[in-house]
Amino acid sequence: MRKRVVITGLGVAAPNGVGIPVFKDAIKKGISGIRHDPQLEALQFSCQITGKPDVPENLQLSYLEPLELRNFNSNGILYGLIAGMDAWKDAQLPINNTGEPDWDSGTIFGAGSAGVDKLREAIYKVDDLQVRRLGSTVVPQTMASGISAWLGGKLGLGNQVTTNSSACITGAESLLMAYERIVSGQAKRMLAGSTSDSGPYIWGGFDALKVCTFKHNDHPAAGSRPMSATASGFVPGSGAGALLLESLESALDRNAKIYAEVLGGYVNSGGQRGDGTMTAPNSLAVQRCITGALQYAGVDAHEIDAINGHLTATGKDTLEIENWSIALNRKGKDFPYINALKSMIGHCLSASGSIELVAAVLQLHEGFLFPNINCEDLHPEISAIVDEEKIPQQLIHKELNLIAKASFGFGDVNACIILKKYK
Repeated sequence: MRKRVVITGLGVAAPNGVGIPVFKDAIKKGISGIRHDPQLEALQFSCQITGKPDVPENLQLSYLEPLELRNFNSNGILYGLIAGMDAWKDAQLPINNTGEPDWDSGTIFGAGSAGVDKLREAIYKVDDLQVRRLGSTVVPQTMASGISAWLGGKLGLGNQVTTNSSACITGAESLLMAYERIVSGQAKRMLAGSTSDSGPYIWGGFDALKVCTFKHNDHPAAGSRPMSATASGFVPGSGAGALLLESLESALDRNAKIYAEVLGGYVNSGGQRGDGTMTAPNSLAVQRCITGALQYAGVDAHEIDAINGHLTATGKDTLEIENWSIALNRKGKDFPYINALKSMIGHCLSASGSIELVAAVLQLHEGFLFPNINCEDLHPEISAIVDEEKIPQQLIHKELNLIAKASFGFGDVNACIILKKYK
């Protein structure tokens, strides 16, 4: 028998809300966090709109000491600290300030990159002959495992402390890795999540790939259009999401609030074979990932109430819907409800899966489906597969039992997670 794993804490730094109360209100109301970005306009990017969390200095001081903040220039680590420490606090766990680490708690907190702006700042101060003068604050802000190291220190974590990185499935993968750590009995609690830096040095490559929209620079809130016939590419975003995973036994022992249960999931790759490439998914691999998650969780496809999709507002949205339909063997009115958070926050890259998981868990816990905005002109190839009522454009209050959450990423990698309402 596998140990049961539940979620007892949530934290988020999203473009449309920093902190769970603001974020939850925003997703219920369909509030977009996408704004015009003057820096991208000045740099003559094709896409000049972005999704970035609003983190003023007074809020930063709630997570970093003044001395730490003085030479700090790693917004991805900052977003991750906010989400991770908030999730820990939300779970009502004490911060260990004694000399003894918390041996039962750890973190797997993912990132796509770390401290790009910090590294650029440091390099511009020196030439190759002065490279030893980069400065003592560079390493902890630019190393790949920077976010997990910072969280480990802030929270006194004594179990596994590490960072994973798998493109856009990073957040979903981190949760599954943390889940396995608890299931195996090697930890009681694991902080799972992921973060993504913001800025032109993160987004410039995607603009060059021409996968970002350029048609809505004058109407930012309408720019991210998953499942829409007029979708023209994704809106680059950033932020972080965090979930505190805990064995059911531990949660019950301390009378913790339980948001949802994690039944497990599946991770695979299409090997960049067939129709899979570095930037496009292998359809068969996606379908196998979904069915693998259902099988591991012991769930029948017809039990899924809702899907929180990857759905990036590119030409691959139709293919994703088709893959879900084939994997679940469901279509029309029988298709589960489906929604896409990227319509409100853009594509937050390595942070996308964790932010979207936070939204999925909130839906399960409180019994609602957030609206899909900007898809009033649903793509006809999607409406041919899914009844339009299953793609809500207004808030729906509905008891949900099972949600499937999937993420797909560059490198032809896939992850799918099955979440259950805790009763």
